[in-house]
Amino acid sequence: MVTTRTPLMAGNWKMNFNHLQAIAFVQKLAWTLKDAGHDYEEVEAAVFPPFTDIRSVQTIVDADKLKLGYGAQDLSQHDSGAYTGDVSGEFLAQLGAKYVLVGHSERRTLHDETDEVCRAKVNAAVRHGLVPVLCVGESLEQRESLEDPASVSVEQLKAGLADVQAGAEVVIAYEPVWAIGTGEVATSEQAQEVCASIRRAVSELLGEEAAANVRILYGGSVKPGNVASIMREPDIDGALVGGASLSVEDFSSIIRYRSHVGV
Repeated sequence: MVTTRTPLMAGNWKMNFNHLQAIAFVQKLAWTLKDAGHDYEEVEAAVFPPFTDIRSVQTIVDADKLKLGYGAQDLSQHDSGAYTGDVSGEFLAQLGAKYVLVGHSERRTLHDETDEVCRAKVNAAVRHGLVPVLCVGESLEQRESLEDPASVSVEQLKAGLADVQAGAEVVIAYEPVWAIGTGEVATSEQAQEVCASIRRAVSELLGEEAAANVRILYGGSVKPGNVASIMREPDIDGALVGGASLSVEDFSSIIRYRSHVGV
């Protein structure tokens, strides 16, 4: 089955930038990519700001008719009600967000989010027309102790997508926990091995067509210097970028990975 998956470069700002800084960053990023002649049809780019920045990002994107996408870093599994501090997928959709991260390793570890919670959040995202970016990945202890470290990501994937609506668009982000913010990065071969296992799992769960179309991102200390080698792998369709997405120069270079020598 021949498909063409548009690469997606997603910048997760985490808890950085206030709304004024977000406006300045988005404007500068858009200008930088425009000056470089970037084609968003060839490589999609999106930022994931804190909740308090999303309205400001929406305003500048709409006002300047920017092609840069954006999403949220989390959402509630509930649509409305007495859930202090939670943010509904409905609210995010009203702000024009296209994507939302689900199950990022920091949510799983710092907020004790289980596979069941992640599954409910995936369904909530789809229910409100958002594209969930389901994050999966193993810890250093799991990588070193398990015969098949990819099994961690596969099990998280199967749990998160267990009852997802047929035909729903989802994105999977493989982020080995041991490589997030550490400067360590999986080799392109290691990343490809796990991403291939993820694609096979999607095929078993949702069918061959879904597996052929789903975009699988790699996340974990992605930088301009290593993105090209990562993107050469057949089952890697983009990157979930953390620290490097806070620099216009670095993130724009990652987005424009095809212009790098040897790609």
